[in-house]
Amino acid sequence: MNQIPKHKKIILFDGVCNLCHSAILTIIKYDKKHVFLFANLQSATGKKILEYLNIDGAKLDSILLYEPNIAYEVKSTAVLNIAKELSGFWKICQVFLILPKSLRDVVYDFVARNRYKWFGKKQVCELPTSSLLEKFM
Repeated sequence: MNQIPKHKKIILFDGVCNLCHSAILTIIKYDKKHVFLFANLQSATGKKILEYLNIDGAKLDSILLYEPNIAYEVKSTAVLNIAKELSGFWKICQVFLILPKSLRDVVYDFVARNRYKWFGKKQVCELPTSSLLEKFM
């Protein structure tokens, strides 16, 4: 885990989910301060991070935001803390942090359960383009 830059936040995501792929491209577009690096949950790096955090990847059905040596968040809290770092109107989303986590996560879980049905699923993880490669671990 020594190779993870301490000043970056790592987003682990489902690499075969079309919704997740679109969300990652949106985050990259609005990450003007270059805060984030990305790894899909199915990758060797993603699995190493989950192992380091002592999280069973088979049971994780969520995005994960990891700030090395500080904390990690999952589900709605991860999404809202990611939005807080983005430029533009995305910062407004942090207002939803005032809602109880249990309520936010009910909505998150509903979307997560239906994401493949609504948005589709890739057969394999899509590789980043050469221009985006530096953002992925």
